[in-house]
Amino acid sequence: MFSSGEQEFFESKGFVNEPQRCKVCRDARKNTGKQNREMYAASCANCGAEAKVPFKPHEDRPVYCSECFVQVRERQKTD
Repeated sequence: MFSSGEQEFFESKGFVNEPQRCKVCRDARKNTGKQNREMYAASCANCGAEAKVPFKPHEDRPVYCSECFVQVRERQKTD
């Protein structure tokens, strides 16, 4: 049913109930709806690199690539 690695993972998280779905079914449920998501290309407002985002970019709001987004978020946390 569940591999020893999966059992160790659930035990380390403190879960007491066995999962109701197998790994394949859990992964399929997590990914439901993700296949149809349209991605839009945009230029990063910080470094200029191409970024793919799951929303249609607007001119009035900056779009960041993954690396710059992490940096911007860290700066916002410290402010």
